[in-house]
Amino acid sequence: MRRTMLVALLIPVVVASACSRQAPTAEPVRAVRTLTVQATSDGATIDYAAEIRARSESRLGFRVGGKMVSRPVDVGATVKPGQVLASLDPQDLRLGQQAARSALEAARVNADQASADYRRFKELREQGFISAAELERRESAHKSALAQFEQAQAQAGVQSNQARYSVLVADVAGVVTAVEAEPGAVLASGATVLRLAHDGPRDAVFSVPEQHVMAMRALLGRSDALQVRLWGEAGPPAPATVREVAAAADPVTRTFTVKADLGRAAVRLGQTATVSLAVPPSVGAFKLPLTAVFEQQGKAAVWLLDRASMTVRAQPIQVAGAEGNAVLVASGLVAGQTVVSAGAHTLTPGQKVTLYAEPGSAAAAASSVAAQR
Repeated sequence: MRRTMLVALLIPVVVASACSRQAPTAEPVRAVRTLTVQATSDGATIDYAAEIRARSESRLGFRVGGKMVSRPVDVGATVKPGQVLASLDPQDLRLGQQAARSALEAARVNADQASADYRRFKELREQGFISAAELERRESAHKSALAQFEQAQAQAGVQSNQARYSVLVADVAGVVTAVEAEPGAVLASGATVLRLAHDGPRDAVFSVPEQHVMAMRALLGRSDALQVRLWGEAGPPAPATVREVAAAADPVTRTFTVKADLGRAAVRLGQTATVSLAVPPSVGAFKLPLTAVFEQQGKAAVWLLDRASMTVRAQPIQVAGAEGNAVLVASGLVAGQTVVSAGAHTLTPGQKVTLYAEPGSAAAAASSVAAQR
């Protein structure tokens, strides 16, 4: 009896919930802009962001360890060959030099005494007062004293050099691009104190993705292969030659570093530039606006419009390059196809669309009248 009453009570609840369930909302019809694909005979230009750097840049440091007491140059300073860049406390090095000189003088006295003894014992041997074995012992002592003198002489030279190494001087003319140690720091031998960009040729350094590496390597050594435009400066672009292409990708960005030779062009270190690579025209290539291209599963694609059903479908394409707000499509499209040029980011496969009409146009007025009816 209780079970029958429970079932009787649940039936109205189930019926009410079924009646309150809403019908699924129909997907809205999107208004899109379209264009008809037409072949083009024009090429494209691929642009890369670059930085102007020196052909040669050295990391300078002391050849001996010690406490740095001064660094008269800062970042951006222009230096000349022989100019003092930094210096260490020379006290310990001078004491070492004095000890080496004293050891050299002691070795010289010992060598002189051994030479004099050897000459006397040689005369005594000639007169028959000593044996040949005794003369041989004196000769060995003489040679050992001379060798010790030569060793002390070399050690004194090393200490003299180390005393001079307490002053860091510029080998070539250039510009200080970075400072990595301040006065008061205790430095190990070889620790970098500053970086010096050498005067001379300049490079435009930029990174390219993996699919462009082969094209860059094909341009190695070719003059005027690239065009370089400095940001914020008017004037014609400067020609550049691909000088070096990295053999391995950067572990973080997965791009390859390329260095383009600018020669002695009037550029400044650290300037930002745009490096342009002209892509030759290819048969069957098409130009589309950037708004028509979207990414699907890591690949570029566009929406194709089926005018019979007014639905869209995704079409993968291969992009050959970019030029301003347009992209050059190498494959994936056929002339005469209709491509969605605006509104691509809001579409889904098979979605119904309608052609966008500008407000105030005849098409917009017709659409408004049809909607009122």
